[in-house]
Amino acid sequence: MDKLEEVEELELSSNKSDEITENSEEKKEDGVTLNQDNATEEIKDVEKVDSKLSEKENTTEEEHTATVLEVDTPLEDSTRSEIEEPKTKKDSLHKYTIAITIISIILFIGLAIFSTAFALANKFSNKIVSGISISGIDVSGLTYDEAKEKVSKIYDEKIKQDIILKHNDYETSLIPEQIEANFNLQEALDTAYSIGRSGKVLKDNYTIINARLNKVDIKPAFSYNENALTEFINSTSTNLPDAVKQSSYSVENNNVIITKGQKGVVINLDELKTSIVNNIVNLKQETETIEIPVIEKEPEAINLQKIHDEIYKEAKDAYYTKDPFVVYSHVEGVDFGISMEEAQNLLNNEEAQITIPLKKSMPNVTTNEIGTEAFPDLLASYSTTFATSNKNRTTNIKLASNKINGVVLMPGEQFSFNEVVGQRTAAAGYKTAAVYVAGKVENGIGGGICQVSSTLYNTALRANLEIVKRSNHRFATGYVPLSTDATVSWGGPEFIFKNSRKYPIKIISTVNGGKITVNIYGCKEDVEYEVVIKSETLQTIPMKTEYRTNTSLPKGTQKVVQKGHGGYKSRAYRILKLDGKEVSRQLLSTDTYAQLSTIIEKN
Repeated sequence: MDKLEEVEELELSSNKSDEITENSEEKKEDGVTLNQDNATEEIKDVEKVDSKLSEKENTTEEEHTATVLEVDTPLEDSTRSEIEEPKTKKDSLHKYTIAITIISIILFIGLAIFSTAFALANKFSNKIVSGISISGIDVSGLTYDEAKEKVSKIYDEKIKQDIILKHNDYETSLIPEQIEANFNLQEALDTAYSIGRSGKVLKDNYTIINARLNKVDIKPAFSYNENALTEFINSTSTNLPDAVKQSSYSVENNNVIITKGQKGVVINLDELKTSIVNNIVNLKQETETIEIPVIEKEPEAINLQKIHDEIYKEAKDAYYTKDPFVVYSHVEGVDFGISMEEAQNLLNNEEAQITIPLKKSMPNVTTNEIGTEAFPDLLASYSTTFATSNKNRTTNIKLASNKINGVVLMPGEQFSFNEVVGQRTAAAGYKTAAVYVAGKVENGIGGGICQVSSTLYNTALRANLEIVKRSNHRFATGYVPLSTDATVSWGGPEFIFKNSRKYPIKIISTVNGGKITVNIYGCKEDVEYEVVIKSETLQTIPMKTEYRTNTSLPKGTQKVVQKGHGGYKSRAYRILKLDGKEVSRQLLSTDTYAQLSTIIEKN
């Protein structure tokens, strides 16, 4: 090989080394890593070529120049293009990256501007964003007040809507209001309105877009009175026609009557509760019927020992203590009149109802037999008079007076006149006497009893006791002022008052000559009022005279068969005074008394 060929070969190798280096850099930019060992070998080859070139530096300048010129000429079109080609690719890649970056920045800025504008538009809007509902009620695009009006109307209708409960032919209903059903609409509306309004742009935008795409349904919190619902279901359970009937007992006269239970059904409490609550929460407007879930059940076994223990009482004498002052009522003794074995044998028969006789024992000292020392203070007294010439009426007054005499009332206990005196019958010793019947005076059993009840009423008023029930007569009476009478009859009007004082009271009623006096004794309280009863006549109703023909009378004669009197409208007050000064005035009643016509027969 001559020198020129050797130089060309060496320079080509050198150029190739440069090309390898540039290609190596280009490949690194493209994300490709060259094999390290191969690269190292090629670099060594290049170093060898450089060494050989250095050895040729001793050649003459002319030859070197000529050689170089001759070598450059053929490399200009081929090798130089290979060297410049990677640079062009690198420039193109750089320009592409710049373009992508610029586009990305523009898009980002555009997105930021749009996002900000979108957020601001929603921020300053007073309407709920799209895609929001409350229990399926669409509130999108509504203001808070519009949404509240729409939702509240539907829920108000729901809690007033009947829920029909049915079991076979039995049907009942429940209104959610009965169990205090309540939905927290305020909280639900606040939540709906707050969506997209947190103040954080990206978060709000995401929330708004998500609501539009995926929809958001808000369920208001629901509450109700569970005790009220339980009570309603238990009551309904006992009213079912085929409900299980538990055994029961009652005391009548001197017997305990035990009624055996019957197999039936009871309501499944938890299951029905769930169904009712689900129905209320469901906003369907049409009335729905719930089939009542039931469970078959046997009645509980009769516990004869338990019945005995509940009835059994030992006789106890009445007594009182002075410090503190307390009166203890007597207790009547009660027990089965037969042995437990005999009672159990009765229970084992097939009869649906059995009767167990009772035996009672009276204490040595009853409450009304406690001496007056237990009731040291006279709280009130009132008397009325009557004509002793009317023997039958006098008898009736004495009998009723004896019935109420000695009765002791504990604090809070009520006194019923009809219950204490009992039915007025001939067998009980009552006589016929004048009574008002259908607008006229007639004879009837028990005439005169109302004078006893009216006298007791006036005493109770003055003892400052609470009046529970009282009625005025149809016609005015002559033994008490207007509006201070208290009429009674068996199965009709009743007179009831209550011991509203702090301590027990005792009624003492006596009949002496033509006067009945009722006293109420007890223990005075720290503050005792002076009681004044005031009666006022508001209007007088003129008496009428009625004439009737009686051909049995001598001609030209007449006879008064009923002496009448006028009618009245009146009222009465109870006035309380302390140290002589009025502290209260209570209107007791406003009454009307009809006129009683005078009846004259003539011929």
